[in-house]
Amino acid sequence: MKKLALVLAPFILAVIAVLVLYNVLATLDDPGFVLLGLNGWSIETSVVVFVVALAISFIVFYALLRTLGWAIRLPANVSTRRKNIKFNRSKDDLIAGLIDSAEGNWEKAEKTLIKHASHSGAPLIHYLTAARAAQSRGELAKRDEYLRQAASQSPGSEIIVGLTQAELHLSGNQFEQALQTLTRLQSINPSHATVLKLLHQAYKKVGDWEGLRNLLPSLNEQKILMEAEVQLLEVEVYCMQLRQAAAQSEVQAIRNVWEQIPEHIKQKSGVAAIYFAAMIDAGAGAEIETDLATALSARWNTTLLALYGVLQSPNSAHQLVVAERWLPLHPNDGLLLSILGRLHLKQGDLLEAEQYLTRSVAQEPTVQALQLLGDLLLSQGQNDRAVECYKQGLELVSSQVVSNIELINS
Repeated sequence: MKKLALVLAPFILAVIAVLVLYNVLATLDDPGFVLLGLNGWSIETSVVVFVVALAISFIVFYALLRTLGWAIRLPANVSTRRKNIKFNRSKDDLIAGLIDSAEGNWEKAEKTLIKHASHSGAPLIHYLTAARAAQSRGELAKRDEYLRQAASQSPGSEIIVGLTQAELHLSGNQFEQALQTLTRLQSINPSHATVLKLLHQAYKKVGDWEGLRNLLPSLNEQKILMEAEVQLLEVEVYCMQLRQAAAQSEVQAIRNVWEQIPEHIKQKSGVAAIYFAAMIDAGAGAEIETDLATALSARWNTTLLALYGVLQSPNSAHQLVVAERWLPLHPNDGLLLSILGRLHLKQGDLLEAEQYLTRSVAQEPTVQALQLLGDLLLSQGQNDRAVECYKQGLELVSSQVVSNIELINS
């Protein structure tokens, strides 16, 4: 309506001007005349007729100009109209595709989203959502194609496209591919929170504990995880690195990992236990004997005590002396009593060994202690007592097996 008023305004003003001038001239006794001459030709007419002719000429000329302008703009207007129609359709398709995707209608969502994606004002959303739908249908080739189109249609979208690609790779158990993408994104934006969070997940999935250890400072600085989560992750990372080194059975590899571990992590009994166990398995028990005894003296721990008991010391007499120092502080510890019995056996002190093993079985019967005591009694000719120990040990093993079966079946 506004455009129509603008078009008609010049016509209306011209008519009004002619009417006003006509009325003015009509009141005059001599309205005058107009004489036009050109190359020997002349035209004479009254002022009123001239003004009316002039107004009509203006109106015709103006109408021609407007018509010409409309004709020139017609192709562009048609093209714009078509684009607007396609844009509106793409907007409707985007809404419909998002709804279908949310409802799990993956195939329908994919077709709807792609249909008018190239004409959309937000092609990135079309292609990324279509990529998710394609993966949900198991169409990985289509997924990758949609991701490529998303990147080409939306310059500067490398981060969001890469994050979507990494998320899809992770959900599809393509962990190596996800890690490659996330490593590239980290080089672009080292402090991007989502990139760091997904990197954390990817490293854990592939078991790259060295990469995860290097990522720990960034996770902490950017507050990606809560402080308690970071602390737990630190412990997990160093424990897994120790286990990997232990699997190689190389003392130097185990030692190198241990030297890299911060002191506050070393104080964790679980971490120290893995280190000591790894060194013992690698045949370097003598190297950590003193440290293990010191750790036990500082904080009593059953796991560390068990490791001390199986440690093959080059000086078992000294090992026995150290263990006996703990007895006054832990007189009823069945494991300690069992270890003392085993160490006395090594020294050939059978009487002391029998006493400690008997006390250990009475305090906390274990298969190992019963086995040692039974063997000792048998060697001394105490067959009845030895058989009783073996029988008790078998009953203990049987009850443990039954418990494990019930646990599996529950």
